[in-house]
Amino acid sequence: MVGRNAADGSDAVRMNIGAQRHADGRRRCAWVSVDPLYVAYHDNEWGVPVRDDRHLFEMLCLEGAQAGLSWLTILRRREGYRSAFDGFDADRMARYGARKRASLLQDPGIVRNRLKVDAFIDNAKAYLSIRERGGFSDYLWQFSGGKVLRRRPLYLSGIATTTPQSDAMSRDLKAQGFRFVGSTICHAFMQAVGIVDEHQRNCWVCSRR
Repeated sequence: MVGRNAADGSDAVRMNIGAQRHADGRRRCAWVSVDPLYVAYHDNEWGVPVRDDRHLFEMLCLEGAQAGLSWLTILRRREGYRSAFDGFDADRMARYGARKRASLLQDPGIVRNRLKVDAFIDNAKAYLSIRERGGFSDYLWQFSGGKVLRRRPLYLSGIATTTPQSDAMSRDLKAQGFRFVGSTICHAFMQAVGIVDEHQRNCWVCSRR
C-alpha cells in the first residue's frame, strides 16, 4: 500500500505526485482526500506513535477489515466497529459464540464479511496469548527495534508497499494465529500507528515532528 490510498483506486499511487495544497492552505500527503474525516485522520492520527495495547489491537483488526476496500470506508464505520465488538475488548471478543457471530453478520455498522468477522475473533484469541507473555505493544514495536522508522518520500511512488519489517511482522503474526495480516496490511498498520512515519516531504505535519 502506498500511503493510505492503494485500495482507494487512486491513480496517484502510480504517479509522481507530491504533497497537495488544500483549501486551508496546508499541504498534505497526496493520498488525503478533501473529506473532513480523512483530513482529521491524516493530521491527528496517521503516523503518531501508539503504545496502548488495546488501540494497537483495534487498529490491526481494522486494517484487516480494510482489505479490498478503501480506508475511508472503514473510518466511516469505526464507531460501528467499536460498538459491535465491545470496544475491542479482546477478553469478550474471544468468547463470542455462534449467536454473537450471527448478529455481527447482520450489523449494518460494520462490513458484514464472514471471513473478516471470524478473523477478528481469532485475532482476539491470539492477542490474549501474546498479552499473557508480555505487552502487545512491546511485541509489535520489536519489529522496528523499538523506534520510529521515519522516511520523507517526496512522491507517493517513493513509498514502498511492503518492507523487510512488515514481512517479518506478517510472518510472525500469522504464526501466532492472526488472520488478515499480510505484509501489505502490516506495512499500512505500521504507518497508521506510527511505527513507520512516512508523511511526504512538504506535508505540513512534518513540521511538527
